[in-house]
Amino acid sequence: MGFFDRLSRLLRANLNDLVSKAEDPVKILEQSVTDMQEDLVKLRQAVATAIASQKRLQNQAEQASALDRQWLEKAELALRQNREDLAREALSRRKTYSETAASLNAQLTSQAGQVDTLKRSLAALEGKIAEAKTKKDMLKARAQAAQAQEQLQSAVSGLGTNKSMAAFEQMEEKVLAMEARSQAAAELAGADLESQFAALEGSSVDDELAALRKRMEGDSQPVSLPGSSAAAPRLEPARAAAVDAELEELRRSIDKL
Repeated sequence: MGFFDRLSRLLRANLNDLVSKAEDPVKILEQSVTDMQEDLVKLRQAVATAIASQKRLQNQAEQASALDRQWLEKAELALRQNREDLAREALSRRKTYSETAASLNAQLTSQAGQVDTLKRSLAALEGKIAEAKTKKDMLKARAQAAQAQEQLQSAVSGLGTNKSMAAFEQMEEKVLAMEARSQAAAELAGADLESQFAALEGSSVDDELAALRKRMEGDSQPVSLPGSSAAAPRLEPARAAAVDAELEELRRSIDKL
């Protein structure tokens, strides 16, 4: 293989690759429909020209047929007048027009066939163009949707290696850590607050118990009467039992706290 052949093939390959990459389906569809419409206009012009030619041939054939009949009538008139020479001339003219009419009728038949063929081709092309227009809109929508999906997939796949996305995820983790520390601090503060209230409640109970004991000890001291040196009698047994029961009940209440 020669150098120039290889170079030519390489240039064609690169050119085809560039053309393929540059092809926009939406634009190509639009251009294809435009080209078909231009072909439709040309075909309509061809059909119109063929129909005009058919009409012209038909008029010429009708005129030739009319002259054929006229010269036949003249030949008959000449024979009735015993003018055989004029009849012969009339028949000669009639033959010319008869051959012309026959030729024109043959051309007219051929032209009518061509016109019918062109009309069928025109109808078929119009149907294809109508179908192409419908498909064009659908294919354009599908092509645009495919391009959007491709762009979306490229964007999504690029998020994994995007620095902005990595920074966003890093900040998200930092916010979560801050929230966890704040929640832990709130829990610790709540626990400390509860212990403080418990201490307060415990101290009030202890103070109440101490006051109660002091009052009971005061009640149990002997009372000296004026002018008497004898000691006062102790608490009655029933009263002492009631006090002990009340003290025991108070202790049980404290234990339940």
